[in-house]
Amino acid sequence: MARDLIESARAFAARYDLRLCEPLGSGIHGSVHLVQDNLKGGATALKVHHSPEFYSRELAVYFRLRDAGISQVLGFAVPQLIRADDELLGFEMTVVERPYLLDFAGAYLDTVPQFPDEVWAEWEADKREKFGDRWPQVQRRFGEDRRCSRKGA
Repeated sequence: MARDLIESARAFAARYDLRLCEPLGSGIHGSVHLVQDNLKGGATALKVHHSPEFYSRELAVYFRLRDAGISQVLGFAVPQLIRADDELLGFEMTVVERPYLLDFAGAYLDTVPQFPDEVWAEWEADKREKFGDRWPQVQRRFGEDRRCSRKGA
């Protein structure tokens, strides 16, 4: 049964004394909402996930980035993890301005994904279309990951 993401977001907000504001986006792994801290003020972002697998995968990336003190990658801002809730499959993070990297649910840490060449080609064509004129800048980041992945394949 599919998780009700808005209910998860409401439960997270209630648990941590946050006010759920407008949605910031959604995708195949979950949804992101702007939240306001009822005690301290200030806006942050809340991401809730459909599945434990992608929640855990993305959270592991944010832990790794936090532990390494990384707040940007090749000029792209990276949100900072504030708190996570394994029961609600959600985490709160800082809001960042463009350009940014913020969706890590499909990221792999310490393992190389094994995809056929045609899958890589389809992925790259999709990214070219999505990022348009910004593709060369984005490609520098993705290209580094892909070259590393290919070396291990």
